[in-house]
Amino acid sequence: MSRVDVDPARVAIGGASAGGGLAAALALMARDRGVVAPVLQLLVYPMLDDRSGVNAHPDDRFFRLWNRAANRFGWSAYLGDADPALAVPARRADLAGVAPAWIGVGTLDLFHDEDLAYALHLTNAGVACQTVVVPGAFHGFDEILPGAPISRSFFDDQCDSLRAAYGE
Repeated sequence: MSRVDVDPARVAIGGASAGGGLAAALALMARDRGVVAPVLQLLVYPMLDDRSGVNAHPDDRFFRLWNRAANRFGWSAYLGDADPALAVPARRADLAGVAPAWIGVGTLDLFHDEDLAYALHLTNAGVACQTVVVPGAFHGFDEILPGAPISRSFFDDQCDSLRAAYGE
């Protein structure tokens, strides 16, 4: 097996949906452990708060691909016996010093409100955070219609954010 060297100054982390929540949790862990300092956390409609959907639109038909019932199941499967105060990014009180973030979400996504709240929490902690809100977009819209102009624009914005984080 060959050895692969990784430049610690060029590490970015990211993911979509539950993967975005895991990336946010990893960014917090990286900050807490101080072993590597990612240049960016790229969070695509991330699942950040196990309490989401409580005040969301009362009609689950409003949401596509991910609704409150799916969200409750997803969080219970992820959390198990874990302490939500540590495992759930939106419950973390101190976000200072975490990697800069790019957060993208649609207005018809169950995660819309929690993602914007997390972006504000990051900003208030002094963390650079770019937020992209896509009007009329539902959860996973870019996966369903990857060739649509709005999906391509959403992806291009993510790539631009990564290039900027890498100083390119």
